[in-house]
Amino acid sequence: MPSAARQSPGIFITLEGGEGSGKTTQARRLCACLATHGFTVLRTREPGGTLLAERVRTILLDQHKETIAPETEALLILAARRQHVDHVIKPALAQGKTVVCDRFSDSTMAYQGYGRGLDLRILRTMNHWATGGLVPHLTLLFDVSVPVGLRRRRGQSSTQNRLDREAEQFHGKVRAGFQALAKKEHRRIITIDASSSIESVERTVEGLVTNWLNTHRFPKPHRR
Repeated sequence: MPSAARQSPGIFITLEGGEGSGKTTQARRLCACLATHGFTVLRTREPGGTLLAERVRTILLDQHKETIAPETEALLILAARRQHVDHVIKPALAQGKTVVCDRFSDSTMAYQGYGRGLDLRILRTMNHWATGGLVPHLTLLFDVSVPVGLRRRRGQSSTQNRLDREAEQFHGKVRAGFQALAKKEHRRIITIDASSSIESVERTVEGLVTNWLNTHRFPKPHRR
């Protein structure tokens, strides 16, 4: 992996995928790898990342007697994202840190757009407003079949959330959404087969990120 000297003024990497794709595990491992090579890394997640955004996350993922409308779900996610971007992501990038985020804007398009059926154009416009136009430098999409992903998640009974209990058809739409996004933005989004072992996927991630860092140049920090 290249020297950390190339990271300034900040690199924004996001990890995306459906339920049970293993992206959270790979986010931890990628951060550890980058830190070993001298990068100053901030690992965060969505929804969440700030005290307020984490409270929104609880509302979104907990089971409720009251059904959450798709529009309400999207608005809550976008509100949490604005807090996250303003208070965590942008300041870290300005400090030259490498931010590794478990889910970001692509999840909104895949889950609320393709999954829930909300208007993609409207979602895209609102997300641009919520992020101030912030787009990841690199997105790793962890792809796994819906039955495998749900089997993994549902085998973890203590960590299941509201989305895990959605119908398989919904998760199929989400996966198709991610695949459509990856096809449209193939320069930013790299798809990874997440069906193999954790160690095998980890090696693939490290190789892909190393190659990507070696072939992309970021502006040098301004000297004062």
